[in-house]
Amino acid sequence: MSAGFLIIIVAFAFLYFVLIRPQKRRQLQSQRMLDEIKVGAEVVTAGGIYGTVTELDAEWILVEIAPQLTVKVARRAIGTVIPPEIEEAEEPHEQEPPAVENGG
Repeated sequence: MSAGFLIIIVAFAFLYFVLIRPQKRRQLQSQRMLDEIKVGAEVVTAGGIYGTVTELDAEWILVEIAPQLTVKVARRAIGTVIPPEIEEAEEPHEQEPPAVENGG
């Protein structure tokens, strides 16, 4: 086996691990996110429109972007699903400032 052939094999292996594997992982994560969308989920479209899912189909999703205003978007046009916020306690806990020692 020549050194030139070995360099080509190493270069392809490097490209596979640096470019192809991460892309496949991102693709699987994106597909999983789209499969897990449910009615009531808050989403952001690829165009930057925020809304709430009101109806689902295999190819499209109805997203309510304002009260009584829904838009029909392609399922693949959903950019991200906003995770539900964890509600904080009604009274936020106040932290006391750290004691300052006087150097005197």
